[in-house]
Amino acid sequence: MEQYKQEFIEFMIDCNVLKFGDFVTKSGRKTPFFVNTGFYRTGAQLRKLGQYYAKAIESKFGLDFDVLFGPAYKGIPLTVAATMAISEEYGKDIRYCSNRKEVKDHGDKGILLGSPIEDGDKVVIIEDVTTAGTSIQETLPIIKAQGDVSPIGLVVSVDRMERGQGTKSALKEIEEKYGLKTTAIVTMAEVVEHLYNKEYKGKVIIDDTLKAAIDAYYEQYGAE
Repeated sequence: MEQYKQEFIEFMIDCNVLKFGDFVTKSGRKTPFFVNTGFYRTGAQLRKLGQYYAKAIESKFGLDFDVLFGPAYKGIPLTVAATMAISEEYGKDIRYCSNRKEVKDHGDKGILLGSPIEDGDKVVIIEDVTTAGTSIQETLPIIKAQGDVSPIGLVVSVDRMERGQGTKSALKEIEEKYGLKTTAIVTMAEVVEHLYNKEYKGKVIIDDTLKAAIDAYYEQYGAE
């Protein structure tokens, strides 16, 4: 596993973003692990998060695109942090764009925040986590309504590696249904590999009991 992936897993733990216990996902699944990017709360944390996203984006998509789109609300800081990191790390000036939940009818009118999306633009979408692939159904129509644009990819922080609407993973379903490339900074398999029965800061985070709960979750919800 690449060094930046190992560092990102530990970074999520340090920020209290990656948690283990009893949770319920947006799609209603009871899960022994949860990722909440709302716990990235400081400038230093967002700067590092942007760097990890930038690495994943450059590795999968390269930098031949124009706009990074982050759906409101969590996608707003993600797209800002990642475009800043791409500029700093790679010297490429990517425009950032997000949507508003309500259309603004005065001043800077419309549904978009940040850069407009123009005909011919190549757009990469940035999200926190995709569990069942429901949010992309809301995001793509907003982007495509802006003109003759090409959404080319989706990047998330963690691939939960579970079924979407059918038997395949949510990311795989998105690839097949919408023709988007997808990638994640890390997968849950990589998280388990890095943490299982290994100490981090004096504590074993994934012990045999938690590993069994994760395995049971994937028996029920794991993708093909």
